[in-house]
Amino acid sequence: MLELKGFQKKYLRGLAHSLKPLVLIGREGMTVTVIDFINQALLDHELIKVRFNDFKEEKKSFCARIVEESKCEWVGMVGHVAIFYRPHPNPSKRTIEVPKKS
Repeated sequence: MLELKGFQKKYLRGLAHSLKPLVLIGREGMTVTVIDFINQALLDHELIKVRFNDFKEEKKSFCARIVEESKCEWVGMVGHVAIFYRPHPNPSKRTIEVPKKS
């Protein structure tokens, strides 16, 4: 996946504003099940929010791990909620069109 530019991340953060977190990181932390659920949510929605209920000090390292294991882009973080984006592998099924130029 290509790295998103600043204006593209800003656009995606705007789209994510009205979304509710689909994944909650709780006392179990980052498990294989959580990564699998994130991958499925990205496949279904392309743009998701992940809320950190616990492990708030490790949230940046967890986000880096999510990016590495899910092959997605970390769009931003507001408080304890991170936003991730991965376009659908099938171009005809993509629901989000990221702008090419600002």
